[in-house]
Amino acid sequence: MLERHSIVAEQFEDAEQQSAAAHLGMWTFIATEVLFFGGLFLAYTVYRHFYFDAFAAGSKHTDAVYGTINSVILLTSSFTMALAVQFAKIGRAKLIVRFLLLTVFLGAMFLAVKGFEYHEDIVKHLVPGPNFDPSLPLQSQIFFWFYWIMTGLHAVHILIGLGVLSAMAFLARREKFSAQYHSPVEITGLYWHFVDIVWLFLYPLLYLVQRHA
Repeated sequence: MLERHSIVAEQFEDAEQQSAAAHLGMWTFIATEVLFFGGLFLAYTVYRHFYFDAFAAGSKHTDAVYGTINSVILLTSSFTMALAVQFAKIGRAKLIVRFLLLTVFLGAMFLAVKGFEYHEDIVKHLVPGPNFDPSLPLQSQIFFWFYWIMTGLHAVHILIGLGVLSAMAFLARREKFSAQYHSPVEITGLYWHFVDIVWLFLYPLLYLVQRHA
């Protein structure tokens, strides 16, 4: 049974080297994602400096209730993901599956709440373009461009994460992981925590920073 769990690809000398390579690959991927989102955050900061009043007006039209609910959901999902990793380290297959599926459920809840929020934004004409809310300054469209692009990209990352989490849950249910082999669950956890951290930056920038400006 142990040999079935400790699968080492032929290019690696042992399971430890394989795990180190997998972690390095994920950290490299996360570094590129940090650069990607970092560029968006930098552009947001620059435009906010030039159009502070317009950005403040736009921020007051985002729904902090939705943002707060989703923040709580993602923080909770980080906790359930961490539990899944811990149980993977001790080879508790049933608990791995349980907490991975709970994380999937919370991620789906996040997307559902975001869907309701997007629907309200569309109804309120907060989509940049010819039908944009005329009561807002013209430059507020720049704020909402950032809002839609950054939250949309984040939602795509959540959706990808749900697919990976579901795959991990499927493998865990088939007892593919053990105390000796659980790197895929750890790697998935790193990705999910990164996605959560990105939201913790988006939440204040889009919902709170300028609300009382």
